[in-house]
Amino acid sequence: MKQLAFKMKLLPGNETEYLRRHQEIWPKLAKLLKENEISDYSIFLDEDTLDLFAVQTLTEGFDEQKLKTDPIMKEWWAYMKDLMETNADNSPKTFPLKQVFYLP
Repeated sequence: MKQLAFKMKLLPGNETEYLRRHQEIWPKLAKLLKENEISDYSIFLDEDTLDLFAVQTLTEGFDEQKLKTDPIMKEWWAYMKDLMETNADNSPKTFPLKQVFYLP
């Protein structure tokens, strides 16, 4: 297992809606993430900068390309694109974070 951390950017004024949509996560999306070897997925918001910090635990079988091409994932991205900075394919712009400390 390994951890992956990255940040994303929320657009101003969308804090409440972003939270609401994630509190009502689609069961089919949660199932898809788990089936694709993602667990312990958390997203944190820095309310001052609107940076979103995400941390995922991935198993060795994780295949990012498979997940990125899944229709459910693409549907979620389209649903979320109005709330955050996105790429041309509607996926969120992500910026990897380097791990500098870990306490097991």
